[in-house]
Amino acid sequence: LSKRDLEILYYISKGMSNKEIGDHMFLSEKTIKNNITRIFRVIDARDRVQATIYAIEHKIAELYLNH
Repeated sequence: LSKRDLEILYYISKGMSNKEIGDHMFLSEKTIKNNITRIFRVIDARDRVQATIYAIEHKIAELYLNH
């Protein structure tokens, strides 16, 4: 996962919506949605809950915050 992917996954795990993530990262909601679709495919997640579990298990917050 790229740095941007880690950041998006971190925000997902914090419960942020696509719009909130987009606003925070200065990207469109559509761009965030496209990135999330790709991230879910890479980590084999079906939804935000599975993505959050992945983020917790793989310590995404630590990875993102240390970049």
